[in-house]
Amino acid sequence: MRTIKLFPLPSKRWVFLLLILVSAMFLHAQDADDEDEYEGGLEIDSDWSRASNLYTSGDQVFCINLGFPISLFFVDQQEGYFKTKMKLGGFGALAYNYFLTPHWFVGGEVSGMFAATVGGNMFYMIPIGIRGGYQFIANRFEFPAYLLLGVAPQSHNQRTYFGFFAKAAAGAFFRLNSEWSFGLNTSFWWAPEWTKKTRDPGSTKINIHGFFLEASLGARYHF
Repeated sequence: MRTIKLFPLPSKRWVFLLLILVSAMFLHAQDADDEDEYEGGLEIDSDWSRASNLYTSGDQVFCINLGFPISLFFVDQQEGYFKTKMKLGGFGALAYNYFLTPHWFVGGEVSGMFAATVGGNMFYMIPIGIRGGYQFIANRFEFPAYLLLGVAPQSHNQRTYFGFFAKAAAGAFFRLNSEWSFGLNTSFWWAPEWTKKTRDPGSTKINIHGFFLEASLGARYHF
């Protein structure tokens, strides 16, 4: 009796090709799953709509600023307001911020400025202080505002002074990636000189208040 084969058995060559095809499909599916997991891991870094949650308690920022100070005016307690005789100078600062919450931070800053006077002399000041502030966040843009209180050694024409210093500052930064942001800073300085000297016997003491405006470029490293 002749046997009829309804489903002929495949040859060894076809079995081998079938195994290769099934293996390729399995590897492709595995790569797709890995890619989905990888994209999921980058979701926080790439989804800037959640940028307000980028900072947490304990985050730190190191800041570098370079720019120039503008001497605005002086106020003498006896003679009143008068213009300064300083030219445009240079300014640099190093600062550190520690975030207490996603927005509030505290830190410290040391900076230095110099400016030439119309008489050919140089004026130097080295403000050092602690600062605290609040940072607004809008997608990749960050807007820190803070107040600094400290001291500022000063030197001009072989005369020196060591006294109180304060400034109110604000900035605008673009968050380039998870580590770096770049932007602009501006601040208003108050540098008073309280002395024991008097112009005339029995007159009030000579107290002069200096006011400056800072404009600088800033780079911040986040860690």
